[in-house]
Amino acid sequence: MSLRKRTDSFRFALMGLADLWRSQPNARIHAAAAVAATLAGFFFQISSLEWVAVVLCIALVVAAEAMNTALEYLTDLVSPDFHPLAGKAKDASAAAVLVLAAGAAIVGGLIFFPKIWPYLMQ
Repeated sequence: MSLRKRTDSFRFALMGLADLWRSQPNARIHAAAAVAATLAGFFFQISSLEWVAVVLCIALVVAAEAMNTALEYLTDLVSPDFHPLAGKAKDASAAAVLVLAAGAAIVGGLIFFPKIWPYLMQ
């Protein structure tokens, strides 16, 4: 693959992230949660293994949100009129994001709650 094609592929991926940011309010909510988790990680000096869990959760949720958006765009393209199966496809894709976000919240709770608890008990 030529250098031009390689740089174009990165440029297109960054354009996809920019579109995700602009078009999806939930992506901005996930980004805020990612920033909060990252700041909390630095504040509480979490371990390397805890960082791995936090970074993986952030990456999985953002990737799922991007896939959900892609599926919504594709569904709207192939089924511009209402169709119950198109709605089910979009709902299932959104459910995948919800499951990952809930899992990430649980991981965050497992990592940060024991660190926050002493501050709450003061």
